[in-house]
Amino acid sequence: MSILLDASSKVIVQGFTGSEGTFHATQMIEYGTQVVGGVTPGKGGTQHLDRPVFNTVKQAVDATGANVSIIFVPPAFAADAIMEAADAGIGLVVCITEGIPVQDMVQAKNYLLSKNTRLIGPNCPGVITAGVSKVGIMPGFIFIPGRVGIVSKSGTLTYEAADQVAKAGLGVSTAVGIGGDPIIGTTTKEVLELFMNDPNTDAVVMIGEIGGGMEAEAARWYKENAKKPVVGFIAGQTAPPGRRMGHAGAIIGGAEDTAEAKMKIMSECGIHVVASPADIGKTMASVFKK
Repeated sequence: MSILLDASSKVIVQGFTGSEGTFHATQMIEYGTQVVGGVTPGKGGTQHLDRPVFNTVKQAVDATGANVSIIFVPPAFAADAIMEAADAGIGLVVCITEGIPVQDMVQAKNYLLSKNTRLIGPNCPGVITAGVSKVGIMPGFIFIPGRVGIVSKSGTLTYEAADQVAKAGLGVSTAVGIGGDPIIGTTTKEVLELFMNDPNTDAVVMIGEIGGGMEAEAARWYKENAKKPVVGFIAGQTAPPGRRMGHAGAIIGGAEDTAEAKMKIMSECGIHVVASPADIGKTMASVFKK
């Protein structure tokens, strides 16, 4: 079933009855995800999408045994929602919300250090184990089951990589969109490590972008722990220094923050780096060990 999600994952939706929560929960249910309920304060005791609504995450966990939560809560309240899920014992929290204040995320990330909770995001497309379960906003039909893992800062490029992998005659085990904010819960290296140790993943696509040091950190870890081929791409090759490009974390602030520098480090560490996302599929087909 690959990493983070499997058929036994029980999912609740924080912000269940809002428009975003309703739309994407419906899509997740149609994909086959085991959505067992949701949380909207003040609406506890009602039903939504034929599932129970609770006032708190703890009530939802106690009643349903949920171990995964996805958050569709406005930015001002999203960090509190993350911490509430951790308090309730949720093992995997996926936060879709964009625009959470940095100081709120600093507090939430520090809070999670004392909890047994993994956060994916915020400002991310989520996680999908192809053909099994999706906790996110990605179009499920693109993700054909297979044995290639995807870890990406970019939602759109996650979808492009999945499509190319499928067209190359391969498929996806799990895809993880980690988010493009300056402060996120799970890093590229951490997901890459999960894939390296996953018996259902034989190769990995790693997609990064300018800003921060996560790709260099992942590449250097990979150099010492390589078990499977990795194809890498860095978005933002024409971005000027000092200007934020798209994601809040996509800004060149140091020598290793540029696309060129990251691509060089990745290549030196044994990753098969492509200059264009159009080359991801054919490169993966050439290095995939069937």
